[in-house]
Amino acid sequence: MSGLDKDRKRNQTVCFRMTPEERRELEARIKVSGLPKGKYFIQSVLHQEVKIAVGKYQSDRLSLEIRRLWERLDHLETEDLYEVLADCRALMQQVIEITGNDCSVTWKASDFKTEILEDEK
Repeated sequence: MSGLDKDRKRNQTVCFRMTPEERRELEARIKVSGLPKGKYFIQSVLHQEVKIAVGKYQSDRLSLEIRRLWERLDHLETEDLYEVLADCRALMQQVIEITGNDCSVTWKASDFKTEILEDEK
């Protein structure tokens, strides 16, 4: 069977289980969209927001570690590392703001796309 799929552009299979009610609702949404089933699934999964909810314990630990790193970076001032430290500080400040009071973070699926560098080709 695997030999039949090797030349296809999309040769990977994804399966999951649903209740009969969930399936009826899904089939209705697919029908209303007017898209083929496969295209509907791909569009639905890859073009939606991803919401990550972190538990209180993990977010507190992460926040403490980031604050410790922030304080250590605040005391390091060298000419050679100035740009790197500035980038790290900006990144950590953003993460501290994100993990502040609200422990949920929302990203779009497109935020997870990677780029292939020339050296890796």
